[in-house]
Amino acid sequence: MKKTAQLLCATASIATAISLLPAAASAETKLKWAHVYETSEPYHTCAVAANDLLMDATEGRYGIEVYPASSLGKEVDINEGLGFGTVDIIYTGQLFAGRSFGPIAIGGAPFMFRDYDHWDHYRNSDLFSEMSQGYTDATGHHITAMTYYGARHVTSNKPVLTPEDMKGMKIRVPNAPLYMMFPEAVGANPAPIAFAEVYLALQQGTVDAQENPLPTIQAKKFYEVQSNINLTGHITDALLTIVGGPAWDAMDEADQQALSKVTEETAVCATDAIIKAEGELAEWFRGEGVQVNEVDRGPFIEAVKKLHNGPAATWDQATYDRLQAIE
Repeated sequence: MKKTAQLLCATASIATAISLLPAAASAETKLKWAHVYETSEPYHTCAVAANDLLMDATEGRYGIEVYPASSLGKEVDINEGLGFGTVDIIYTGQLFAGRSFGPIAIGGAPFMFRDYDHWDHYRNSDLFSEMSQGYTDATGHHITAMTYYGARHVTSNKPVLTPEDMKGMKIRVPNAPLYMMFPEAVGANPAPIAFAEVYLALQQGTVDAQENPLPTIQAKKFYEVQSNINLTGHITDALLTIVGGPAWDAMDEADQQALSKVTEETAVCATDAIIKAEGELAEWFRGEGVQVNEVDRGPFIEAVKKLHNGPAATWDQATYDRLQAIE
């Protein structure tokens, strides 16, 4: 799998340029893969590169056409589209999937993971497998892979070094309820705004701040309209790759397995690229004149942990304890 994932990553570097060209050979069925991210981001380029792998694996029966940057709808829309068959595959956050099956949202909650390794062990755990099956039972859709999205950090027009610095701050969050846990814990005012509208909201001062991983801050150019990046690392975030029930049920078992394998390899491709970018981007932003602030995460963690099993939690105590026990 690693060798294939490396091939995916190499192919992905040119995938954006070729994605708008007609394919040399067309699959019998093109699966529509929708997401809200930019064409420059590895989620997109790795997914585009997966088309050839799927065509090879299914002897041309299936291919993939990728629709980036909310071109088939906002995140709520593409989640709903899985059931209607208007999209076949999506990337989505765990908190959006949690609208349909609450427990799976635990992986997107703030300070739920100690570090990347804790998250990595979770995604390969029996607990996550059970969560995925619970989501399938609730929706009829199939989670086939999970991709590292990065550690989410707060951007603003002033330094944010303590929870007190966020009191009263109006901060954009994605439109899923659990994204409000972090700002509410530190006294900020969460403002759900669709991803495609965030840059303008920051530019016009509709909100004071937003939060996303460093690669997303770069790709969406949020650093152009925010002077500070504060390394809060408050969510170790991930994207689920989900295949809609209508598309999945139309495939035979061999093609289902081929699609699962290709999406897993695509997740490795994008995850590796995000890890590499995270290691380089703090200095890149400083070179662009942005103030990048190191943050003592301890007080933020203490503020949020009090809410982990409070009224907003969509999981039970046993599930929480199992996740925390993963090493």
